[in-house]
Amino acid sequence: MSQFISVFDMLKIGIGPSSSHTLGPWRAAQKWIEMLKEKEVLELVSSIKVDLYGSLSLTGKGHATDLAVLLGLSGTDPEYIPVDDIKKIIGGIKETNTLNFNNEKTINFSLEQVVFNKDFLPFHSNGLTFIAYNKELDIISSETFYSIGGGFVIQEETKASDANEINKQNFPFPINRAKELESYCQKSQKKISEIVLENELVLKTEEEIDNEIRRVWNTMYECMYIGCHTEGTLPGGLNVKRRAFETHKKLIKNASYNDKEQWVDAIRSTEVKFREILKWVSCFALAVNEVNASLGRVVTAPTNGSAGVIPAVLMYYLVIENHKADFSHIKKFLLVAGEIGSIFKKNATISAAMGGCQAEIGVSSAMAAGALTELLGGTPAQCLVAAEIAMEHHLGLTCDPIGGLVQVPCIERNAMGAIKAINAAELALETNPSESLVPLDKVIDTMWETAKDMHRNYKETSEGGLAVTVGLADC
Repeated sequence: MSQFISVFDMLKIGIGPSSSHTLGPWRAAQKWIEMLKEKEVLELVSSIKVDLYGSLSLTGKGHATDLAVLLGLSGTDPEYIPVDDIKKIIGGIKETNTLNFNNEKTINFSLEQVVFNKDFLPFHSNGLTFIAYNKELDIISSETFYSIGGGFVIQEETKASDANEINKQNFPFPINRAKELESYCQKSQKKISEIVLENELVLKTEEEIDNEIRRVWNTMYECMYIGCHTEGTLPGGLNVKRRAFETHKKLIKNASYNDKEQWVDAIRSTEVKFREILKWVSCFALAVNEVNASLGRVVTAPTNGSAGVIPAVLMYYLVIENHKADFSHIKKFLLVAGEIGSIFKKNATISAAMGGCQAEIGVSSAMAAGALTELLGGTPAQCLVAAEIAMEHHLGLTCDPIGGLVQVPCIERNAMGAIKAINAAELALETNPSESLVPLDKVIDTMWETAKDMHRNYKETSEGGLAVTVGLADC
């Protein structure tokens, strides 16, 4: 039996720059508050301490983990908080040394009460502990959570029975491995998107599914638009210049538009040369991850660090491959992408702190490759071949962010992952799946074995690779 993971678990809306280091800790704070309420001790809380461990501590400053915790403790939600409110809330805490706990009661609080411990907890490399004290300084609650990638948060004692288990009684197509997905497609003569939709219909109506997909795509679309129309440098100290603005300016030429609703038509109206196709795809990916790096709202796909790959590839299809594409194509793409991502999560990891960047950019590239292949007319088997090809050529990719920031080399890697996804889809369409030597399940297993063999320094700690050879002093 395996946990059912919805497409909307893999494609979540949140605030950047990291799903595991920002969104996850934010969600953990929310979960802790819910636990305090259930135990009816929230009103007794007089002071709070938060301990960050492992990767959350080592790269927490660059990933804004401490700020995410404060925002979660303040009672805000990453999916809906107005982005402009973030600076106001954090600024208020710094200035007053108080925290509006869950937006219900004011308690004394300083930034030093979020403690960066370099120690790793044995269960997972992304651990954090919330401790609450009463007026007598007695501990009334101490809970440890683990941010396991993609915004998913668990506790060590979480049991499989606590999750939504899949079985033939409640889901028509219980899927754990890629070979099962392919088998269902063959037997039912359905596309991957159709199989995934039938499973999702157990949880939501089709109208609800469509509304969620529109919300996800609109967030991606707005993110690309904002990134392409914002210039300057990114926050954090590296002084990384935003590149999407200048690239977009050159590519859009003299096309006219008044808002993002007219933007796609404006891009389609430009005469796109072969070399410019690659530039457009890169531009879309850079735009998303520049927004992500500046604490903007993005879609984890499957993580924030890899948020640019899927929207870039889908936008490529809309403005380059098929000018007549509509919502039905967007829906199919995101359904397929979400399902491929869930298979990776069930059998390996989507956390760079556990598996290096192969678990983020590699997975996102595989998701996008498989989804694009279906839209280009590929068979379900070819979709899985495309996902395999994309991941195969990301195996061993390390995570070594300079300064612990999701900027260098992270932003460019999204552009590379998007290009590889398109290339993988084209290769798969020319492939007879029966002649493919490496099945998707085997490359997923290999990715997980590679992740376990990878040295800890290359798993989002900023203690190896570019983070060391090119330090802050060199920037």
